[in-house]
Formats: sequence, structure tokens, C-alpha cells
Amino acid sequence: MPQTNVLLWTDGPGPYIDAIAAAGLADRVHVEAIPRSQSPNQAQRANTEALLAWGVPKGLLPEMPKLRWAQALTAGVEMWLSVPDLPRTLALTCARGTHRESMPENIMGGLFHLTKPYAAANQDQKTSIWTRRMAIPLNGQTLGILGLGEIGQRVARLATTLGMRVIGTKRNTTPLPDVAEVLPPSRTNEVLAQSDFVLLLLPATPETENFINTERLGHMKPTAYLLNFGRGALIDDAALIAAVTGRKIAGAVLDVFRQEPLPKEHPFWTTEGIQVLPHIGGGHPRRDSVVARLFVDNLGRFLDGKPLSQEVDRVAGY
Repeated sequence: MPQTNVLLWTDGPGPYIDAIAAAGLADRVHVEAIPRSQSPNQAQRANTEALLAWGVPKGLLPEMPKLRWAQALTAGVEMWLSVPDLPRTLALTCARGTHRESMPENIMGGLFHLTKPYAAANQDQKTSIWTRRMAIPLNGQTLGILGLGEIGQRVARLATTLGMRVIGTKRNTTPLPDVAEVLPPSRTNEVLAQSDFVLLLLPATPETENFINTERLGHMKPTAYLLNFGRGALIDDAALIAAVTGRKIAGAVLDVFRQEPLPKEHPFWTTEGIQVLPHIGGGHPRRDSVVARLFVDNLGRFLDGKPLSQEVDRVAGY
């Protein structure tokens, strides 16, 4: 039986090659790997049947006639779906769920950053100044999660352990463990009005573009904070800056942006009350190994003609 041609378009192919071998699939595939800075050569374009990649530029996919499946290395796939020549017949799977080891902890870190005076105490230490500071308890406060997917549910479990009340939105409003209220997206404003902290975990779709705008920010408490670990396009940047500087909300922790790296001239850098994080949410030293497990599971399914895991719903956008 001929081998299936697989192209790993990533700077760290080692964990994926090791996972293919560990899964007993090495004899069934011919694997090639290229760094992200390099474009597939003519032979790779002509012969690749399965692709692992962060994304693809316009014009490449029409030159890959044998490509039947692409595995995205990210959970969000807006960069894939925005490619105008993405073939309708191409099976596209995402890395949904592979952030669960790190992102919930980093989100909790954002909550602690807002409520505990460690950063300020660190600055005091540099000048040997003893300043008594007060930590704000998370216990008893309300966390609103817009997008109660797997990550949101894990955050809810951690927050509930600390004594927080968790509410949020989800298309399917079936009750969830550790969540006091699961509301449909149409009732987002109720979540905003009740929450002391609002966490964005929505995907980037046409419906969520500028989802957090002046009108929705107006429903938040003036003492509430916004945390965005979803996608940068969820927020109207100018509206958020106006809300923070005008003290309509208390502040924001942002881990994702419309353009990354965030340009030096962007006002987020210098707006008091906005904390800029360099997209640390989902990354961790073992993430490639986690994604590799998903990839080889899908590779086995692909080789056996079985349904793929985490296939993207192109209508929904995720």
C-alpha cells in the first residue's frame, strides 16, 4: 500500500514525528517537515495529502491538488477561513482543547494580578519602601464568562473553588457544573451587569467582531474588569480605551490583539488601567506534545477513513 504524504509546516516538528512513530503510523506515511519561514516546494505542493500548519497564504492551496486534510495548530481558525481560495472539499480540523493545561492557570493569574498587590510590592522592593497594601478577595465575587467552552468550564471549576460565583453564556444552555447560570448569547448584557470580572473566550467570527463595544461596556459595573483571552477582534479598541480612561469600567487585562506583536504606537501600551500581555495564555513548554496527540489521533482516523476530531464548522466559524 502506498504511503500517504504528510507535510509538517512548523518550526518544531520533533514531537509530531515522535508521536507518529509512537502511534505505529510511521510505516503508513511519508513525512516531510519545513520551518514556517520556508514555503513548500513544488513537489510538496503537488504531493501533500495531509498538512499540519499554523496557517496558509492566499494562492497556496489551489497548488496542492492532492491535499485532503489540514490540521491547524491553533484553536481559532479565522486566519484559515479568511483565505479566499480555501477549498470547500478540504477537511479542516483545529487544535481546540489543547490549551487546557495552561490557559486556565494564566487566566487565574490575571485575576490574581488584578486583586493581589504582588506586582506593586515588587516595585516597592526595588526602592526599599515598606508600603502596607490590601489584597482584594475573589471569594464572593462574580465571574462572567462569555464562551463557556472547555477552557471556560475549567476556569469555572477553579474560580468556584476560590468561592467565586460563576455565570456565563453558551449556545447550548444545558446546566454546567460549577456554573450558577448558563445563559444564551442573547442575554449577554445580563452577564455583564452582574459580573465583577468579565472573561472573553469567544471565537473570532463575523458575529463576534467588535462584540465588546461602547454599548456592551456600558452594561458593566464601573468597578468591573475585563479580561480577554479569546481573540483581539472581539473588542472595539477605541471603545475599551474610552471606557477605561473615562472610568466606566475599572480596567482590563488583554492577552490577545488584532495585530500581534502589538505595535509600539498602540495606545493600549500607555493607557493606565490596561495590562498588556504578550499572548501567553495557551502556550507552555509541552504544548506541541499535547497538539501532537490530537494530530496523530486525527492522522489515524484520516488513514482509516474515519470522521476527524475537532473538525471546523465553517458556518459557525470554529
